[in-house]
Amino acid sequence: MAYLIDRRLQSKNKSAVNRERFLRRYKGQIKDAVARAVKGRSITEIEKGEKVSIPVKDINEPSFGHAQGGVWEVVRPGNKEYQKGDQLQRPKSGGGAGKGKAGNSEEITEDDFAFELSREEFMNVFFEDLELPNLVKTQLASITEFKQQRAGFKLSGTTSNIHILRSLRGALGRRIAVGAKSRKRLREAEAELEQLLRTEFEDDHRILALKKEIRQLRIKLEAIPFLDPIDLRYSNRIKVPKPTSQAVMFCVMDVSGSMDQAKKDAAKRFFILLYLFLTRAYEKIEVVFIRHHTQASEVNEDAFFNSRESGGTVVSSALNLLTKIIRERYVNTDWNVYVAQASDGDNWDNDSVTCRDLLINTIMPMVRYYAYVEITDDEPQNLWHQYTQVQAQHPHFAMQKIESPADIYPVFRELFKKQVK
Repeated sequence: MAYLIDRRLQSKNKSAVNRERFLRRYKGQIKDAVARAVKGRSITEIEKGEKVSIPVKDINEPSFGHAQGGVWEVVRPGNKEYQKGDQLQRPKSGGGAGKGKAGNSEEITEDDFAFELSREEFMNVFFEDLELPNLVKTQLASITEFKQQRAGFKLSGTTSNIHILRSLRGALGRRIAVGAKSRKRLREAEAELEQLLRTEFEDDHRILALKKEIRQLRIKLEAIPFLDPIDLRYSNRIKVPKPTSQAVMFCVMDVSGSMDQAKKDAAKRFFILLYLFLTRAYEKIEVVFIRHHTQASEVNEDAFFNSRESGGTVVSSALNLLTKIIRERYVNTDWNVYVAQASDGDNWDNDSVTCRDLLINTIMPMVRYYAYVEITDDEPQNLWHQYTQVQAQHPHFAMQKIESPADIYPVFRELFKKQVK
C-alpha cells in the first residue's frame, strides 16, 4: 500500500478540523481524563492544558487497499525456518502501559496513544455540561436584540428629527463668520463719515462715497439668510446590540475565626472555580464579592481571596448587605440574580433564625438561584438546619456539603449541572 504525505505549506492551524473531529470521536475517554486531571491539580492551574492517553485499541481504524488477486506463490530467499503450508501462531495482544516487571518476552506491543489538550480544549470539556440553573434567557449570543441610541447629529433626515437648538447654533455661527468682514468695514466707514461730517459739507464727494458704501454694506449684511439649509442638523439614532439577558452572581464567603485556613482554602477554590465558569460561559454577567465575619463588606476580587481580616460570625450581616445591593443596583427585572454562599455553618443560634427569615421573606423572591455550600467534616451546623426550612419552601435554593478538597469539583458540578428540559 502506498502512503502519501502532504508537505505543502499551510496555515498554523491546518489540522484544526481533523483535531476537532478526533475530540468528538473520543469524547468519553477525554472527559474521563479531564475529570482525573482536576482531582490532582491545584485550582490555580485549572486553565492549563492536559496530556491525555487513549488505549491504542480504541483508535484503530479499518483501512482499504488494492488486493493482488488470484493465487500467488512467493519464495523468500534465506528462509531456513518455515516450509510451505506451515501455520504461524498469532501474537498475543498486549500494551505498553509501563506497568509490571521486566520480562524476556519477544512479543511486540504498542504504547497508549498520548496527545496534549490545549487550554481552550481543556476548558471546553471541563465546562461542557454546566450552566446557571433557571436562567430565563440562557443563549446570550444566539438572538441579538437592538435598541435605539443617540449618536450625535447628521446633515440629512426627516423633518421630525430636526434638532432646533443645534440648527440655530449653526446658523448663528455661519452668520457671524460670513458677515464678519463686512461688519468690520461698516464700523470703519461709519467712523470715517462721522469724522468728515464735522469738518466738511454734506455734498463733499468723499461723504457721498462713504454713504453709498455704508448703504451697500448694510444691504449685503441683511441679505445673509437667518437660517440656511446647510445649517440644519438632524438627530442621529443608531441601533446598538442589546443583551437578551443579564445576570449577576453574588459570591458570599465566611471569613470568621471558626473558618480555619483549610476551610478558607476550600471556599476560595470553590469560588475560583465558579468565577472561571461564569466568566467563560456568560459574556454579559457581573460578579459581586461579599466577605463577612461580624460585619460584611463588598470587596474586589483580590481582597476577597487574599485579605487576612477575621473575627466572629454574624451571617445575617452579609445577607443584609446582599439585600441592599440588589435593591440599589439590580432591582430591574432585566437582571437575573444568583447567589453562592460558602460557610462552615457555625453561627449564633439567634442569628441563624434571622438568616432563615431574611432568605424566605426577602432574598429568595428576588433571586433565580441560591447555592449554599457548607464546608465541614463534622455534623451539619445550626445554619444548615435553618437553611433546610428555606429549601423546603423554595425549590431554587440548593444545599451541598464539602468535607474535603476532593469534594469541591463534584459539589460544583451538582450545583450547576444542566437542568432537564
